[in-house]
Amino acid sequence: MTVRAIRGAIQIDRDDPVLMQEAVTELVSKVLEANQLTNTDLISLLFTCTPDLVSDFPAASARAMGLEKVPLICAVEMAVAASLPRTIRLMLHCHTELDQDQISHIYLRGAVILRKDIAQ
Repeated sequence: MTVRAIRGAIQIDRDDPVLMQEAVTELVSKVLEANQLTNTDLISLLFTCTPDLVSDFPAASARAMGLEKVPLICAVEMAVAASLPRTIRLMLHCHTELDQDQISHIYLRGAVILRKDIAQ
């Protein structure tokens, strides 16, 4: 098995803990499914949120979906002028048999504009 990093992002409509939980669950689930991963394949997840998201921690949503044994951390994304607002990003580290070019990076909802070249 090889260690790989997988990126993803999702945008929510407003800063609301329920919307954040739904979005984190959707994003993590799609990353796991697209890359044929289970919880035991995961090494760690790093979440960032744009500075306008303060209602909850994305890691809390990941723990609620069963990732309580995976190391999780949250950080604030840089406040770059004209950047996409209300965006949750992730970098997931995992063990996988997939080659680098087989990895599916997942960008959902409004976040597809961040990586139109690989967005789902």
